[in-house]
This record gives sequence, C-alpha cells and structure tokens, in this order.
Amino acid sequence: MRCLEEAGEKVPMLGNEAIARGAIEAGVGLVASYPGTPSSEVPMTLSRLSDKLDYYFEYSSNEKVAFETAAGAAWSGVRSIVPMKHFGLNVAADSVSPVAYSGVKAGMVIMVADDPKGWSSAQSEQDTRYYGEMCRLPIIEPANPQEARELTEKAFDLSEEFELPFILRTTTKISHSVETVELGERKDIETEGYFEGEEEMFDNVGPGLQRQHRKVDRKLEEIEEKYGEKLNRVEKSGTEKDEIGIIVSGVSYDYVKEAMQKLDINAPLAKLVMTYPISKKFISNFIEDKEEVLVVEELQPFVEKEVQRIAKDTNPELKIHGKDLLPKDGEYNLEVIIPALEEVFDKDIGIDFEEHEEKAKDAMEGLPPRKPVFCPGCPHRSTFYALKKIYGKNIMYGGDVGCYALGTFEPYDMQDFLISMGASLGLTHGVKKVSDQDVVVTVGDSTFFHNGMPGLANYAYNDGEAPLIVVFDNRWTAMTGHQPHPGTGKTGMGEDVTPLKIEDIAEAMGAEVEIANSFSQEELEEKIKELKQKDGLRVLVSKGECRLVTKRRKKREGKPIVKFQVEQDKCTKCGICTEEFACPAIKEERKQKGEEPKYTIDPDICLGCSVCSQVCPQGAIKPRKGE
Repeated sequence: MRCLEEAGEKVPMLGNEAIARGAIEAGVGLVASYPGTPSSEVPMTLSRLSDKLDYYFEYSSNEKVAFETAAGAAWSGVRSIVPMKHFGLNVAADSVSPVAYSGVKAGMVIMVADDPKGWSSAQSEQDTRYYGEMCRLPIIEPANPQEARELTEKAFDLSEEFELPFILRTTTKISHSVETVELGERKDIETEGYFEGEEEMFDNVGPGLQRQHRKVDRKLEEIEEKYGEKLNRVEKSGTEKDEIGIIVSGVSYDYVKEAMQKLDINAPLAKLVMTYPISKKFISNFIEDKEEVLVVEELQPFVEKEVQRIAKDTNPELKIHGKDLLPKDGEYNLEVIIPALEEVFDKDIGIDFEEHEEKAKDAMEGLPPRKPVFCPGCPHRSTFYALKKIYGKNIMYGGDVGCYALGTFEPYDMQDFLISMGASLGLTHGVKKVSDQDVVVTVGDSTFFHNGMPGLANYAYNDGEAPLIVVFDNRWTAMTGHQPHPGTGKTGMGEDVTPLKIEDIAEAMGAEVEIANSFSQEELEEKIKELKQKDGLRVLVSKGECRLVTKRRKKREGKPIVKFQVEQDKCTKCGICTEEFACPAIKEERKQKGEEPKYTIDPDICLGCSVCSQVCPQGAIKPRKGE
C-alpha cells in the first residue's frame, strides 16, 4: 500500500492518506476515531494498516470517547491521534479544554477537517480555529498533501516537546486533493506505556485550576516565541515594490500562488502554518513597512482580526483587506481570489467572473437537476415508504444525520430538520412538550450508539407521551464509507466481537420494541401500525443491511444478486415505482413527447432488494427470467 512505501519514495496520495502516513512516520501508537467526512480516509487508512503495523486502532462510539481514549494513551506515554470532522470537535469539546490544562506526556494530535461549502456536512460551515483559541490549543494548518504529511509528524514532535495536544486543521480541499508526496523516515512505534497520576498535572480544582490555566498560557507564549517564525515563512520576489503584501493560510496558499502567477504579481507573501497562537513578531515584521495587506483565509476573519490588533501598535496607518473583498462563506478558488488581487494590486486579467458565472448558469438552464436520492436497494427507502403509507407526510418527522437524511428530499419530504447526530430525540422532545403534534423520530444505528441513547433515556425519564422512534439499522456507519460500530460485530481492526443489540438497549431503557425486516413492506407496515396504536415510549428497529455491502459480500462469495424486471403486459403505467417509491434503477422512458411511458429496470443498477415488486399494485415487477 502507498502508506507503507519506503522513505524517499514519491507516491500520489490524498491529503488524508498523507496525514495517515505522517502519523505512521511519527510512530503513532494508538488511533481512535469516529468516522466523519471529510476526515474519513485518515482513520480508514490507519484501520486497514493496523494489522501490518503495531499500533492499536479503534472506531470509538463517538468523538468524545475517541478523544478521551487518545488522551489516556498520551498521558501514559504513547503517541496518539484522533481524527474527526469539525462537528466531531463539538462532541469532544467537553473534555478538550480540561486536557489542555492537564497536558500530555507523549505527542497527541487532534486532526480536524473543516468543510467550507458543506460538501459533506450541510448543517453549518464551522471554523475550528476558534476552538483552538477557546481551548488554548495550538493549531497547525497544511496547505497541500505534502505539507499534510510533514506537518502531521511535526505536530507530534511539538506536542511532545510542550506536553500539549496540537490541532492539525485541514479543509475539504486539502483532505481530498491528490498530490505526489515524498515520504519520510518511519519512527519506531511504541504501544506500551504507564500512567502515573501526578498530582500537579491533574490538579484541576481551584486554586490548582488557576495554576493550570497560567501553565497552559505560558506554554502558548513559549510556542509562539520559539516556533512562530520558524514554522511561518515570507516569500519575497524582490522584483516589485513591497508596499503591498499578502498574508495567507491553509489551502488558499496554493490558489494565491497560482493567481499571482496569472496576474504577474510579485508581491511579498507571508505564509502562516501556525494560525494559533499567531506570532505577533512574525506579523509585525511583515507589516511594519507595508501600506496595504490582503489577508486570504477561508471562512471567518480569524487571522485578519489578529493582524488588525497587531497593526494598531506596529503600523496604525496600514490598510487591511480581507473580508471586505472576500466572502466568509464557501470554498475559495481562483474565481474568488483573482478579483480580490485585481482590486488590491490594480491588475486586470481580462475576465469578467460575474459574466462568466451568468453564462455558466444560462448554459445549465433546462438541464434536469441531479437530485440527492437513496442508493438502489437502500433499506431506508423501504422504511420511509412504509412510514409514509401509515402516517402520511403531514406530520412532524424529527430528522437526524446519516444516509436517512436523504428522506428530506422528494418524493419523501419526511425529515423536517437536520441539526446534529442524535439531536432528533431531544428536539422532538421539546416540540412534544409544547404542542400536541403527532411526531415520528428517525435515527440511524451508528447515530444511536454515537449520541442517540441519552435522548432515548431522557424520553423514558421525562415524557410519558413519547413519539414513535424508528431506528434505521443498516449494520454499518454507511454514510462515511461503511465503518463498523458497536452493533456490527466487527472492530476497527477487523476483529469479531459480540454486537450490541439496539433492541435490547432500547428495551432496557423502558421502551416497547418491535423489530422489522427493512425489505419486507408487509412486516414494516404491520409493526408500524401496532406501535402507532400504543402509548408511551415505542421503538421500531428496522433491520436491513446496506445493499452496497450485500453486493460486495455476494461478489466475494461468488453468488449472484437476483435482479428484477417490469413485465410490460401487466404494467398499468401508474408511476408509483418512479414517482412515489423512486428507486433510481427504475426508469420512465418516452420515445416521443406525449407518447405513453414505458417503465423498465436497469439491470446494471438494480441491487435486487425486491421491495419494488412489493409496492407495485399490479404485481408487474418480477425477478428477471433465468435469475
């Protein structure tokens, strides 16, 4: 595998793979994670390699547990990394700040992937840098996969030197871009440690708490003094006046370099690698002789505000550009950055980007939209279809985060909100307490273990009129790449373990529980009707393996998947299979406008779940002949 190549080799890598390689080169001894895109490939890569190397790997039940597991290892002298997405840091935050106060013995890296534009996380464009400032943890930001590898190892070294966890922050483009990466030497992996409960290290109760606070602030001052200028750098051309400079961090660095080349700009460029603590000396030296600077950073004006504060003492007349010319939302690219450089440097590339965008919109007008849909054979489609038949669409559906979030879109329209993992239970509890609305709660299996159980316990404790809670159990953390969870019977290292049963946990919490086969409409409808007639806390566990996993398993076993077809002599063209059930394997074809449609099933897409044959009122959908 690419991550196991020898030092000096140059191999193409995703940014996330480069981070995994950097952790291996640093001698990581323990990896704990809850999967979350855009960080998913970091733990996936380290999971696959755990049987070839000596470190311990686990998929934890959520990011808080993963963080605490990694911190425990680092307290015991074993290097650890905890990869997560930006929302994962919210879950872990309860323990992050106290661990910053106590510190660590071995290097500990908190790898966090932010998601500008919400490619993977639609709930918000969160900026992790404010967590670093709030929790008093240093932040290092690579600009590309090569730096991702190098700075991951550097973060471990610095963490160990200052006995403080370091945040390695990426964004989607860094995590998912590909570059040829030159590999470094691999340190020996140490997996054995010993915890010593040092009183001063763990004295987090006043007056020791204030002493711990002062200690971590001294560490940040030392880090800023020792590495603020070493890690950051200024690139000077010497061919143009230096009155105007650019300050840049993260993935924007490569875009700025390309934009400068296209505009023939040779201004001095200050590249920040450590964005917290920001080196006041580095910024002061850069801006002291400038008339203007442009600060380029995705999302919030984190660096820009620091530059403004420093400039008040160093260069009060400095004109600072940033979010006056650049957006606070979305990802940056050349189309975003070039107009800002044109404005500041009085250049003109000769492209009207607004006109270009309008032409692109005109060219795409009339094209059929690519709607987000469940995969062919998805057990969640079948579960939603049965819920819709029994409850209808005009009640409140408490939505949650996972593949089943696609129930938000037509033709289902059955998730009224999407906030955070497990939030469906708490939010609907609040609605139920102030209204008499009929409510159904939807939550996934991995989400149930991640953060759904507290909400269920709260319903059992505080709400005698709890709604129906439907757990979509497809046996995997499917949305982020089919990682295991406590209910799958597999660990992140591939070991077989006894799976935790959602139905047993829900029953132990006082719920009346029914189990249904996701691929049986008859069974689903029967169980939903039964639970609808009852009062109190009710849980339906809809069990059906993700069909993509089924397909892979059958391929390994050499077993075929039975595909389905529409028998044209029985089909009445009612459109239920395409308009209401909406499996993308079923197509409506018209040779000419106004001609009666013909419904067919694409055998290359069909995954043989059989549910379409159950929802067809005419019985026109049957297994393909000979299969």
